[in-house]
This record gives sequence, structure tokens and C-alpha cells, in this order.
Amino acid sequence: MRTDAEDRDLLGRGRVATRLPAQDLERARRFYSEKLGLEPVDERPGGLLYRCGGVEFAVFRSAGASPGTFTQMGWQVEDIDRVVALLRRRGVVFEVVDLPGLRTGEDGIAEVEGHYPSKGARGERAAWFRDSEGNLLGVGEPLPV
Repeated sequence: MRTDAEDRDLLGRGRVATRLPAQDLERARRFYSEKLGLEPVDERPGGLLYRCGGVEFAVFRSAGASPGTFTQMGWQVEDIDRVVALLRRRGVVFEVVDLPGLRTGEDGIAEVEGHYPSKGARGERAAWFRDSEGNLLGVGEPLPV
């Protein structure tokens, strides 16, 4: 018989994975391969599975479209300048953000104030782009304390 304490942590022990919709799965496959340099590690009818840094995300065929109004998935990287430059060379277009307290610079990178204390950073440098399906993706580099 399970205890209440064991039941409380059922989701906490589970693995989390992002799911991104694609109206055209082959177009999405080309984007992730040609622009991001990622290849699926597995696939099924209507879905592509990717692995980055030991975490999985899937791109799945969907009749619905992403609203693209918020970041749906992001990568934490060690050198955002290098990543942004590489992705630009591959044809990725970065979003221009101009909101109170959040503005991208000439390099397409914004400085975000604050960070999660458990991550040991004082903020983050971040940039955003859309995949071929309109999903808003981000890259970020924590700023050391």
C-alpha cells in the first residue's frame, strides 16, 4: 500500500517532455535538421522524438497551430553569442523584443533580470526565434552571480 508521501511525489519522480505541434511534419523535420542541426532519435507515425542534454522533446503532426505568443521551449547554453551566430548563419531569424523591461539589442539578445536562486545566477541573456511551424523557442545563458 502506498503512503500519502509517496503519492504526493508521483509527478515529481516522472520525466517531463515538451510537445510541439507541427502542421507539416516534414517541413518541421527539415527545419530542426538544417537550421538547428538536430536529428530525431526516434519516430512514429505523426511524431518525431529529439533528445538534447538528456531531455526529450517531440514534434507531432497537429491540425492546430501554436499561437506563438510565449516561449514554448528553451535551451540553456554556455555561449549564447556563439549559438546565435551559428543559428543566424543557418538562416534562423531572431525575434525583436521591445517590451517594458525587456528589449533585445543589436545582436538580438536581451538581458533578463533575475533568475531562479537554485540555478546560482543573477539573470540571463536570452534570444528567441520561431521554428517552421510558428512555435516560439528560446536560448538562454545564465549570468553568474
